[in-house]
Amino acid sequence: MSPDLRSVRQVAIKAIDEQRSKTITVLSSLLAVQDALQYLPREGLEEVASRTGSSVNDVWGVASFYPNFRFKPPTEHIIEVCWGPPCHLLGAQTLLQEFLTHLGLKGEGDTPDGLYTLKMNTCLGACPHGPVMSFDHKIEGHITFSKAIKHLENLSALKTSKVFEIEKPINSADSER
Repeated sequence: MSPDLRSVRQVAIKAIDEQRSKTITVLSSLLAVQDALQYLPREGLEEVASRTGSSVNDVWGVASFYPNFRFKPPTEHIIEVCWGPPCHLLGAQTLLQEFLTHLGLKGEGDTPDGLYTLKMNTCLGACPHGPVMSFDHKIEGHITFSKAIKHLENLSALKTSKVFEIEKPINSADSER
């Protein structure tokens, strides 16, 4: 086992074991692992199965049922467009379409460059300020496409830390170059 995989497993085990609830479930363990690693790698699913006495297939069934679980490392920035009724009535649909076009996406998801994840959110809780978008969990109200682009440019200028990723081991032939 490579050091990277061992570290991922150690983080997953620690997250599962340090849950505060007396009752440890598959769902609570998946949430704990995703909170610790920011996504659910295969090794995390295997540790949840091991620690809860479940099969990996059962754990996968739970994890794949909920749309908020990620199975690959997240992008650098998360952008959400509020899709609640007030925001929808105040122009969120047009804003979303313009933003999708700008990012080169057909629907919510990750940009190919790994910089942005675009999500539709059923409510960001700022209805009087619609339409609303969230940029790395910072809510902006009365948003227009031009304001959204300015926020996107500001995000692009930020340096962010990488999440815990599993990297392929270096081939000994590559390391000699």
